[in-house]
Amino acid sequence: MTTHYYTAASLDGFIATTDHSLDWLLKQDFDAQGPMAYPRFIEKVGALAMGASTYEWVLEHDEGWSYRQPTWVFTHRDLPVTDGADVRFVRDDVRAAHEAMTEAAGELDLWVVGGGDLAGQFADAGLLDEVWVQFAPVTLGGGAPLLPRVLDLELLDVARNRAFLCGRYRVLSAL
Repeated sequence: MTTHYYTAASLDGFIATTDHSLDWLLKQDFDAQGPMAYPRFIEKVGALAMGASTYEWVLEHDEGWSYRQPTWVFTHRDLPVTDGADVRFVRDDVRAAHEAMTEAAGELDLWVVGGGDLAGQFADAGLLDEVWVQFAPVTLGGGAPLLPRVLDLELLDVARNRAFLCGRYRVLSAL
């Protein structure tokens, strides 16, 4: 079982604009069946973690809840639940949630969907194993940072998926 932070980022290291927009990302040329693409990645995921902003973005922009996996949403406020979604709201440290996620995922992996600070909390606790980033050919100049932590990483794999430079890294240590 591996805990992944799988995301896309601008070349200057942001995962969303200052107003939480992903319009810059959604207009990019990406092959959903190509290397390091989402469909093959999600097949191996048994549980998800996401922050409140990511959860709200998904609720606002997706037509229905598309995840079949149980999802832990880290928040300090009350949020709605979509019908049919297996969502668990947590305010705890990531360690307790990681343990519950691991149990729920069985043999499958865990995915920290977003955001960067949540992935950083998993890294701080020594619970983040890999970082997958699809770098889009755009700069944003500011916004939500990819991973606001200092980490020592090892490059495991690299690929081009149309306009994206895709990298998979092993987390060696939080510095």
